[in-house]
Amino acid sequence: MKKNLWILFIFFVTYNISFANNLKIIDGDTIVLNGEKVRFSGIDAPELKQTCIQNDEKVECGLSAKMLLVKKIGNNIPKCISEGKDVYKRTIAECFVNGESLSKFLVRSGYAFAYRKYSKKFIKDEEFAKTNKAGMWSMTFQYPWSFRRN
Repeated sequence: MKKNLWILFIFFVTYNISFANNLKIIDGDTIVLNGEKVRFSGIDAPELKQTCIQNDEKVECGLSAKMLLVKKIGNNIPKCISEGKDVYKRTIAECFVNGESLSKFLVRSGYAFAYRKYSKKFIKDEEFAKTNKAGMWSMTFQYPWSFRRN
């Protein structure tokens, strides 16, 4: 039974969730909205292949971040406020569902980090997650920017 649930979980989070060709969730901080790749501003979420350690077991924290975003968005289409483009030609934006910032939600949940290199906006939310050992803060992890370097 546990194996079947794990297979279903992997299928669900690795599939690029799509809603009526308007939205695809790529990972914990990137979506494609109406054909436009949008990277959430001010945060950095773990990479899809990134793992963490909790209670001496490997945890798919990158997939968990994506799954959390999928669940939060549900059947809604995010409304995004563009802040421009990055060097990869992605739109940098803060996106909202039902008036709530997805970036703030992910950081407070402990599955994204305040990306201080580009913004100071979500530092208090990160401190909240860290203090409450939310998400990745309850695990041994590598920051996404360090993971990408290695």
